[in-house]
Order: sequence, then C-alpha cells, then structure tokens
Amino acid sequence: MQKTGTVLVTGCTKGIGLAIVNQFAAKGFHVIGCSRNQEELNALQNRLVNEFPLQQFYFSACDVSSQTDVINFATAVLSSYNQIDILVHNAGVFMPGTVLGEPDGAFETQINTNLASAYYLSRAIVPVMVQNQSGHVFTICSTASIKAYPNGGSYCMSKFALYGMTQVLREELKSTGVKVTAVLPGPTYTNSWNGTELPINRFMPAEDIAKMIVAASELSESTTVEEILIRPQLGDIE
Repeated sequence: MQKTGTVLVTGCTKGIGLAIVNQFAAKGFHVIGCSRNQEELNALQNRLVNEFPLQQFYFSACDVSSQTDVINFATAVLSSYNQIDILVHNAGVFMPGTVLGEPDGAFETQINTNLASAYYLSRAIVPVMVQNQSGHVFTICSTASIKAYPNGGSYCMSKFALYGMTQVLREELKSTGVKVTAVLPGPTYTNSWNGTELPINRFMPAEDIAKMIVAASELSESTTVEEILIRPQLGDIE
C-alpha cells in the first residue's frame, strides 16, 4: 500500500541519499535532510519546492561526524515536526586503507561519520516514533558490513558495527510498532566512483537502492523487511 508522511534522510544531496529524497518526494512525502554543503542543500530545496509546491521541505547543514551537530539538527527538526515516519541513516564516508597502514584519524572519522551519527540521531528521533507507535528506520550499511575486503580498513569496521547496531535496534523495537531495516548495497554508481575506468554495468544505479527502500516502507504493519542485500548483476567488484 502506498503511504505518505515525513522522511528524514542524512547525506541527502548526492548519490543514494539524493535518490532516496527524489523517490519519496515523488510519492508525496514531506522531506527533511542534512549534509555538510549549504549551497547544495539550497539548490535541492529550490528544485523540490518548484516540483512539489504542496509539500514541505526542510534542509539544514550538519556535519554528522560531530555529536553536537547531530543533536542540534535533531532538536531543530523536532521543534517543527512532531512525527517522523521514516528515518534513513545514509550519510557516510569511505577512506581506503588498512588497519596497520591508514593515517591517524581515519578510524575516528569513519566511526563518527558512519556509526556514531546513526547512533545519536536514532537516540533523538526514534523515541518520537515509539511514542507514535509507528515509524521505519533504514540504515545504509554495505556489503562491507558482512565481508571484509582488501584496503577496507576502518571503513569495513564501521559498517560491520552499523549493521550490528541495526540488528540491536530491530530487537529492541519489535514490540513498539517501529520497523528497522538494514540496507546492504554492493557497488553503486555515485560520486565516489567518479573517474573509474570500469564499465557502468559493473555498478547499480542509486535509484535502484532508493526504489527498494520505498517498496519496503510500503508493506503492511505486520510485515518487516529486516535487511535488503543488493548487488550488481555481475557481482561485487574485487
């Protein structure tokens, strides 16, 4: 069944996050989002307001690697919205390297951006969902959440932990009416792959990930998709 409501997406101006915003806006949702670049947020808001003048859009700059920024963003959102129907933890950063060889700070940056941001934003937003006895949390994990690969370093570690956090949330929220879904995409064509010499058919379009999320969000209240594992037809890139 098609639903509408309010969706909050982190890392909303590019790649999978932008595709998710576009899909939910087209479904009639009000959209809340954040990223670090205010100019990109302004451009996105202007486009969506022109395309969907009857819907509400709220975008704010936020460095999700900062606990303070995340909490301030959530506080601002909840001062204007008393219900968030869908929360998508999408913001993330990839810094290639090895545990023994990556530069100092790579661990902290990726843990804070990929994991802690979702932890703190969940602690702020999900209680409102519990109070309303409805809602859906999606975390954009990765195939790197279930299989380590060379040069994955702290990125893989952060994504393993994010997948674990999602499973914990699922167990904690089963009886509350709030759904939790882990999304584990393989190689997806986003800005991080700009300049690659690989053919485009080795990647999934970000729009396909967004479509799967929308579809999972539209199921009946008695059904939950616990995880979405999605790869290119030709498999992962080794």
